[in-house]
Amino acid sequence: MAKKRKQAPPKDITDIRKEISDFFAQKDDEGRTIGNAKYGVYAFYDYDGEPIYVGQTREILRGRIGRHLTNQRTDAVAMNVLDPLEVAEIEVWPIYLEKAQDAKEVLGAAEYTVFKKLLAESPIGAVLNEDDIPPAPLIDLPPSFRKRVVPEHVFDRQKHPDVRIARRASTLANLARVISEREVSPGLRRTLLTQARRLELLASKRLSELGMDYSFGGTKQTPGDHTGH
Repeated sequence: MAKKRKQAPPKDITDIRKEISDFFAQKDDEGRTIGNAKYGVYAFYDYDGEPIYVGQTREILRGRIGRHLTNQRTDAVAMNVLDPLEVAEIEVWPIYLEKAQDAKEVLGAAEYTVFKKLLAESPIGAVLNEDDIPPAPLIDLPPSFRKRVVPEHVFDRQKHPDVRIARRASTLANLARVISEREVSPGLRRTLLTQARRLELLASKRLSELGMDYSFGGTKQTPGDHTGH
């Protein structure tokens, strides 16, 4: 019996993957391909340019980030912490080290510095990481590379707030289900709250766009304030 041919992913997905591949193929000022950097820190941003995740890697950048964004089994994706299709932009800080034994200290400081930067940029002062980012001395970061990896025809459709509210609500529900079925870390419960606040923020913005007050019991609210209950 003839083997079944594997179906290709939908065109939107293959187009996004090409953008990611092109991003990692670019060269830095010294002619190095950034995706081949063995060490580095990376950040993901959503369709509003808001930071949602930070990480570090001791393998090549394109490999680590590729597993996140192609829905292969990374912890963040498997546990419904991160929805790959909410990632519209990537930023990376490639790091080149002469001594491998320096990696833990250098990457720790770089990741914590990026983490603090992202918290300052986030409208809710939080990202979706389950694990704590260990405090470390803040450093001057190496040059970064940032690009939107969602092509225009996909971006215009996926950016619609109702589409994003639906995806975000689905991710939140899936994460809540994981928590209800397993013994999980306090960090995962914190991520659940962060995701709920992100959903609340987006839904409240949508109401404002429609000229409606975000209120409970006649008291106007701001995201995160439930005193009107």
